[in-house]
Formats: sequence, structure tokens, C-alpha cells
Amino acid sequence: MVKKKGLLLVVSGPSGAGKGTICKELLKDNNQIKLSVSATTRSPRAGEVEGVNYYFIGKDKFTDMIGKGEFLEYAQIYDNFYGTPKAAIIESLENGQNVLLEIEMQGAKQIKEVYPEGVFIFVLPPSLEELKNRIVGRGTETKEEIDKRFSCAFEEINQIVNYDYFIVNEDVEKSAKEIEGIISSEKNKVSRYKNNIIAKFKEEL
Repeated sequence: MVKKKGLLLVVSGPSGAGKGTICKELLKDNNQIKLSVSATTRSPRAGEVEGVNYYFIGKDKFTDMIGKGEFLEYAQIYDNFYGTPKAAIIESLENGQNVLLEIEMQGAKQIKEVYPEGVFIFVLPPSLEELKNRIVGRGTETKEEIDKRFSCAFEEINQIVNYDYFIVNEDVEKSAKEIEGIISSEKNKVSRYKNNIIAKFKEEL
């Protein structure tokens, strides 16, 4: 009856909350959700595939795209730029495809300014103690890096006020199901389609 656009799902949370694992679970066997691919000016690493892991582009082209407003968000990290190209995402949304974007808080804030109709979801750990256990359990960071991430966690959690929904990640499958529930609710939100619905029935008078 009414053609529904796709949803831009923006997922953030402190390091160790499990947002990456939830996103993988959400994408598993779900062809209604597409993972956003970022662009970067860094060189590809071994095994990385163009258009799958990243879009690899030169700095001149990247800065030109910034000037033309072609990113939903971007940031410079050390000597390289990273950003979310706008055109491919908007095309997918217009075609009814949901797009999933796992991103840190600063990038999410930029996206909200450009695309406020996105669905912003914050992933919380069950507790700060559990958060630290998860970071330590990964075994990929030094003690100094772990302490730094943990000290930033509360400051990051304070940014939850900028989000629409939250998930407490105690169980990955349950958390993914909760996001599926959010998608279903948002797809039937009156504020998204009221003008289309009224116009549709007005035509039938």
C-alpha cells in the first residue's frame, strides 16, 4: 500500500560492549539488512577486498568528496581519513534496503546532523566490571590500552542521551532479536509514513 524506505541503523557503544558481535549476528542469514562499507585513504591490508572491507581511495579524491558533501560522516585518524559515503547508502534506503552502520559516537553524532531520520541504537554492557572483563578477555591490548579504554567507558556511556534506543548486551542472540524488534516498530511508525498514507486514501475518495 505504502512503499517503505529502508532504515539507516546506527549502532554505537563503548569498546567491549559487544556491538560488533551483535551486528554479525544481526547480518547472519538476514538479506533485509546490508552492512555499510566505509571509505579510507589507507592502503589495503593483506586479504582486504575493495568494496567489501573498505573503498580504498586517494587523499585528493577523499578531500574532494568532503568538499562536495559526499560523506555522511568522516574523520582523520593519524595520517589517514575514514568516512561513510552518502550516495550508496541513500540509494539502498530508497530501494527499501535497511543499512547497518557500526560506528563510534563522534561519527554517529555527525550522521544524526545529516540524516536525523536514522535509527540510533546504543549497546550497553551489563556492568562496567563485565565490560572490563570482556576487554581483558580479548587479549589484544596492553594493560595501558585496557586502562585507557576502561577510563573512557563512563564518558562514552554518558553519550547515550543522543540515541533513540538502548540494548543491554547480556546475550548476543537476544540482543540481535531486540534490534530486529526495533526495526519492525520503526517500519510501522506513523510519523514516517503519515503523509503517504493520507495521500493514498485521499486518492480513493
